[in-house]
Amino acid sequence: MDEGMKAPNTHHNGDAWLNFLTEADNDFNYNITQATFSSGSTLDWHKHTTDQVLIVVKGIGYYQERGKEPIFIRQGDVIRCEKNIEHWHTSSAENMVSYIAIYGSEPTEWTEKLTQEYYDGVTDLLKNK
Repeated sequence: MDEGMKAPNTHHNGDAWLNFLTEADNDFNYNITQATFSSGSTLDWHKHTTDQVLIVVKGIGYYQERGKEPIFIRQGDVIRCEKNIEHWHTSSAENMVSYIAIYGSEPTEWTEKLTQEYYDGVTDLLKNK
């Protein structure tokens, strides 16, 4: 599968590529995008007005919802994040990750910058699990 276009560093740090597989229209109200992040990349906190489903197709990453512990996500994992729940998801410190994201047509609401310090803390926490 094509990695897609390199994403500008607007809401993430590191290298990321986006492949827009399907864009919402009048008949299908969801976007389907493949996102690929190089190891050590961050993605800011955000939420969606609809549920979001992530299907991890390659690599290892992190996923966290506001108020919950971060977890590893790996190839084959399917994550469902309910609408209006703040969360973030990206590659782990040592591995790239690629996932298919299915989400509604409304724009993503970016809520808070995920700092490098916070990301490094998650990396340290998960190394011990």
